[in-house]
Amino acid sequence: MRVELHTLSETDRDEFIDAMARSRSFHGTWITPPSTPAEFDQLLRRAEDDSFVSLVIRLREDGRLAGVFNISEIVRRAFQSAYVGYGGIAGLEGQGYMTEGMGLVLDHAFGELGLHRLEANIQPGNTASIALVRRCGFVREGFSEAYLKIGGEWRDHERWAIRAELWERARPQ
Repeated sequence: MRVELHTLSETDRDEFIDAMARSRSFHGTWITPPSTPAEFDQLLRRAEDDSFVSLVIRLREDGRLAGVFNISEIVRRAFQSAYVGYGGIAGLEGQGYMTEGMGLVLDHAFGELGLHRLEANIQPGNTASIALVRRCGFVREGFSEAYLKIGGEWRDHERWAIRAELWERARPQ
């Protein structure tokens, strides 16, 4: 494993903000991650709630930030489900770091967090993101028109999901 999973913390602030600012054109219209100190602080505050977890992956070789994953809208009781959102860092794409990171996130979600299901909503043109969830065993469940407002516009999304038992079968050994 070339990456490590960590809970987002105050110590990530400067590198995170810099990485998101450098990755703005890479992220395009797919996501709008925090890129200012105030937005980063808001993300940290949100992670204080039991319904939200913010994680980062770092390269083992040098500790550089390689991606961010958010597990949000965690619903407990009979549902045990949440959404996962993520973004890589420009300059590190195409090397498999996000695939490794997603595997660690799924281990965390289905292990430590005890979730049963994670859903990823992806804009249809985001082929790299769709390829990532496919590699990790997610299944396409449907299509939602004007599902999520990103960059001031309502955007269509494909719904992809994975359950704990599917991850057990898809997980690399």
